[in-house]
Amino acid sequence: MEQLPQEYYQLLEEIQSVDFVIVELTLYLDTHPDDYNALQQYNQFAAYSKKLKDNFESLFGPLEQGSLIKNTDYWSWSSSPWPWQV
Repeated sequence: MEQLPQEYYQLLEEIQSVDFVIVELTLYLDTHPDDYNALQQYNQFAAYSKKLKDNFESLFGPLEQGSLIKNTDYWSWSSSPWPWQV
């Protein structure tokens, strides 16, 4: 398989980092549901994650199963690298 561009790995790592923060904030909010600052941070990171994923998918194809509905021209799931290829 050909080497993927460095930007692929950079964006993927940033998505993983942001999604990790979202998981941690979710766990925190489970026990502190009235923490307004944490809720604001959660909303900011969730919006940023969506933006990152939309950017990634526009450059490299679908990232998640739900991404498939964005492209109705053809079935593009198999054209992206598989997890073990990255």
